[in-house]
Amino acid sequence: MLYKIVDPESGELLPRGEEGEVVCTGPNVMAGYLNNPEANAHAFDADGWFRTGDIGYADEDGYLYFTDRLKELIKYKGFQVPPAELEALLLSHPQIVDSAVIPVPSDTAGEVPRAFVTLAPGADFDADSIAAWVAERVAPHKKLRGGVVQMVAPDAIPKSAAGKILRRVLVQRNKAGEFDPQE
Repeated sequence: MLYKIVDPESGELLPRGEEGEVVCTGPNVMAGYLNNPEANAHAFDADGWFRTGDIGYADEDGYLYFTDRLKELIKYKGFQVPPAELEALLLSHPQIVDSAVIPVPSDTAGEVPRAFVTLAPGADFDADSIAAWVAERVAPHKKLRGGVVQMVAPDAIPKSAAGKILRRVLVQRNKAGEFDPQE
């Protein structure tokens, strides 16, 4: 199997080390969806490479690393913000034991990232200081402009049986008005 990393918008090849969409081709890659030309048009690029929907990068030795799913990227003013990157950063904060990041709609920016965090026992919640801590460590388009929400119960961030964050559940609960971003 051959793979390459491309810009998800333009399809242009990206250099090693840069994140983009993983596309692949080869004899072990499906030829297409049976009797479904519309699905094939979305799943394959003009040269027949399969668009996996995964975000990743290749290191200098050619090893492939998957970092997120394309459909989960937050679209902020034309930039793509991977929630998993922000979640990993939040987990490196000394007072945070669990985190999830979802997109919230913005009239001016498209979407902005909102963080949900569970704090370590005895830690004090300060949404502004957490947002500032993140802002010091990320590019400007990755700031937590949608706020930070404290999840009080240890298992409050919804996860699958495999431990994967169920972002769609948080998105639904957020749309229902269940959370105040500065709780």
